[in-house]
Amino acid sequence: MAIAVGNIVEGVVTGITKFGAFVELPGGVTGLVHISEVADAYVNDVKDYLKDRDRVRVKVINIDAQGKIGLSIKQASPDYDPSRRERRRPAANPNFEEKLARFLKDSDERLSDLRRNTESKRGGRGASRF
Repeated sequence: MAIAVGNIVEGVVTGITKFGAFVELPGGVTGLVHISEVADAYVNDVKDYLKDRDRVRVKVINIDAQGKIGLSIKQASPDYDPSRRERRRPAANPNFEEKLARFLKDSDERLSDLRRNTESKRGGRGASRF
């Protein structure tokens, strides 16, 4: 069976790194399951989910020009729902006035904290200087 984008195949985990796991597919080719494609939940450590020699079902999600194969375990799951996937929205790009207002507010807060700390080190207002 040829490896093609969209196919779901079974493979064997051959190596685990901090960024994902390498899986040997039928035909002796190896692909990478990125840490973001290991499970539907947040994955801090791939070793919490996989170990060497595990047999896993993976979906081929891409093959680049150099022949590197991108794989996904979570997309190979029968209950995977791409519409349920949470997408991070980029923060709204504030205009210049909003940036300036935020800067002035932060600057005023820092300056008042600095003044308060400096006064307490000197003894405050009205303290004698002997």
